[in-house]
Amino acid sequence: MNTTIRRLCATTGMLALLAGGAQAQSIAIAIGSEPSTLDPQLRDDGGERQVNDNIYETLMARTPEGALEPGLATEATQVDETTWEFALREGVTFHNGEPFDADAVVASVERIIDPGNNSEQMAYFGTIAGAEKVDDMTVRILTDGPDPILPSRMYWMKMIPPGYAVEGDLAAAPVGTGPYRFADWSRGESITLERNPDYWGAAPDVEEATYRFVGEAGTRLSGLMAGEFDVITNLLPEFTRTVPKFAAVDGLETSVFVLGTDNELTSDPKVREALNLAIDREAMVEALFQGYAGIAQGHHVNPAAFGFNDDLESYPYDPERARALIEEAGATGQTIQVVGESGRWLKDREQIEAVAGYWAETGLVPEVQIQEFSQYLDSLMGDGPRPDSIFIANSNELLDADREASFIYHMDGAAASNSDAEMAAMIDEARVTTDNAARQDLYDEVFRRGHELNYTVPLFNLQDIYGMSERMEWQPRTDAKLLIKEMVVTE
Repeated sequence: MNTTIRRLCATTGMLALLAGGAQAQSIAIAIGSEPSTLDPQLRDDGGERQVNDNIYETLMARTPEGALEPGLATEATQVDETTWEFALREGVTFHNGEPFDADAVVASVERIIDPGNNSEQMAYFGTIAGAEKVDDMTVRILTDGPDPILPSRMYWMKMIPPGYAVEGDLAAAPVGTGPYRFADWSRGESITLERNPDYWGAAPDVEEATYRFVGEAGTRLSGLMAGEFDVITNLLPEFTRTVPKFAAVDGLETSVFVLGTDNELTSDPKVREALNLAIDREAMVEALFQGYAGIAQGHHVNPAAFGFNDDLESYPYDPERARALIEEAGATGQTIQVVGESGRWLKDREQIEAVAGYWAETGLVPEVQIQEFSQYLDSLMGDGPRPDSIFIANSNELLDADREASFIYHMDGAAASNSDAEMAAMIDEARVTTDNAARQDLYDEVFRRGHELNYTVPLFNLQDIYGMSERMEWQPRTDAKLLIKEMVVTE
């Protein structure tokens, strides 16, 4: 940790005193999907994170611009190639009174990597082998090989109270160390959080926040205009000039279709190539996003992430070649499954339906399934057979290609699209390679291979657009976290 970060940490108590007199306020936030659970460690669910990022905290944190900084740990030190040591913040307690200490970190690590829990978040934590207590306020994280980005991984792993994790109900009544604590969950309607009076950091301005689950973008907009909501997610680009306030930021999500390359239809390389060539991405980005998105450069890795392959080009639009490939494959008239959801990501349903329309023009017969979000997560990451194609706006909060490669391209990844053992071996090697140039070379090869074999159908690098009420002051974060402690009410 550098001197500036340590100095910032040392001033936390003073900041808390200065903020303590802020006027209490309540706000309402409309999000696109209801969390499938409030357990912070088992599902990879954006709705869960939008709530739990305010309840739970992590050893490392990030600034709104994305720079890594201390969180529940004040310092991280690499002891050897497979060991990192974290000094923990003193005086922190969980909402139920349990102390935050090394035992809590060990329990958090062991729970999330336990194969029996089958956590969907393992793409973030694939190298972690365990944790050891050094003393009450010092812990070591162990990896199964060199891991140059271990501190970034600990930005993602939420810390849980070990006693409550065994005896309580993390899925329905979460307990963390964060600035807000759980108050109520009205299923199908809302979740309410209240300010934590015993928070170790600066006291937030907002006293109470209620999340409303509103899948339709138009309904979220209507609620904002009617004064029902203070913040809405995924504001449609065409309404940025209509709302009282809006804010946009380059996001970390890339929309992509993951192809089931072991399925009968999509196992054919000609079919997979046709699926990419059939789409007029330029027309889609103009019609749907009006400048608030860019065309993905041939793969699903965010351009801000280490490991991005800058040599790849976006797939061209060649509908005649796409039709010819489908005919050559003998696939004309065959049905292709197109699975997705609606409301979680910007223009998600519109992207799914537009792509299905392009694929229909090749001679295939798309069968579009817009699923409820929990069912969709099972389709994306469950144990059952993969759909022919499934939509996701893939994110990369680690800002490292290991996240995207492990999640979608590795044959054992949660959203694995292939059974390519050679590619998996390259991903495994890149994960433990400490020389940055050698790591980049490996990722270049991984993503070139995925591009040439058309394992996915990359679409767009998305911006995050939010609508806000006139009374809200808030600058969205690069990592898309809805941190209520950063929001200020002006009335």
